[in-house]
Amino acid sequence: MSVSASLFDSCPDWLAHTLANSGAPLPELKAQLPDGTRVIRRAVGVLEVSPPSDRLNPNHDGLIISAGVHGNETAPIEVLNALVTELINGEWSLACPVLLILGNPPAMVAGKRFLEVNLNRLFHGSHNNAAYQGLPESARAQFLEETCRQFATLYPDNLCHYDLHTAIRPSRREKFALYPFVECREVPRAQCDFLLEAGVETLLLQHRAGTTFSSFSASVLQAESFTVELGKVRPLGQNDLDRFRGIADALRRRMSGGAPVPPQPPHDKLAVFEVVHEILNTGDSFRFHVPDDVANFTEYAPGTLIWEDQETQYRIGHSPESIVFPNRDVPVGQRVGLLIRPVRFPARLLCSG
Repeated sequence: MSVSASLFDSCPDWLAHTLANSGAPLPELKAQLPDGTRVIRRAVGVLEVSPPSDRLNPNHDGLIISAGVHGNETAPIEVLNALVTELINGEWSLACPVLLILGNPPAMVAGKRFLEVNLNRLFHGSHNNAAYQGLPESARAQFLEETCRQFATLYPDNLCHYDLHTAIRPSRREKFALYPFVECREVPRAQCDFLLEAGVETLLLQHRAGTTFSSFSASVLQAESFTVELGKVRPLGQNDLDRFRGIADALRRRMSGGAPVPPQPPHDKLAVFEVVHEILNTGDSFRFHVPDDVANFTEYAPGTLIWEDQETQYRIGHSPESIVFPNRDVPVGQRVGLLIRPVRFPARLLCSG
């Protein structure tokens, strides 16, 4: 029996196996590729792969790569599945340990962002909130946290986490990354170069620790972590994967230990933004004055009323601000959107000099 058939129970690939077993508690299973690479199926949608101990890891890194934390964000899921297939087929050799995660398999099957609650609001211990007890997505968040902790213990040096997403709405900047807030941390030049290599030319510096997957790995595991937005949500099988070749090539290069790719003009500089204001749903009197179909990075002029309730009004200040992730349909207390502005000389960027 082939390694693929052993790991994936005769399903054609990792993605098909994950969809076929989305609600099943699978036993851990170990396998080895012909070149000595070790593969552990930790659970449905979770693979840990590690090269032979005598193989050089030129970049001295360990990677966590996740997709499908929102089940309908399918292009990154297909990208990771293709990379796993290439690796198992021996098309290239693994140089560094990698934890590969498809975050929310039941939502993937349903073609929905989530089933009960937004999985990407349940990390950093938020799954312990009484309101989420007993929900499958809460249990999944707890399991993924523990799996990542174990991986980080084994590979503590130079750990990176890329959590791959696509957006539910259009964006005036198609591909962008969010860098979680960690006190006194600066974005390394190598990470900026990686983003540019992946075709991601916009970076948003977050203003506080949150409950997203990347914020958990940054704050708790001390990983260099990014939430990477790669385009628009589309159903499985309807993605133009040529539009995602940049991230696929960059991840393959990292996983196989290839030399860093220096950014080339004109795609050699990141546009950097910072958060000015986080919009939260304050309750019954909350009113959000941004249209439902507005694109990410839409700019608003000074004085524009963005939201209000019985006690507060928020208007754009003295300089324009842009909105990202506007979504009025969130529970009370959760984020409705972020208002951002460009940063000319970001203090948190080592790559700005």
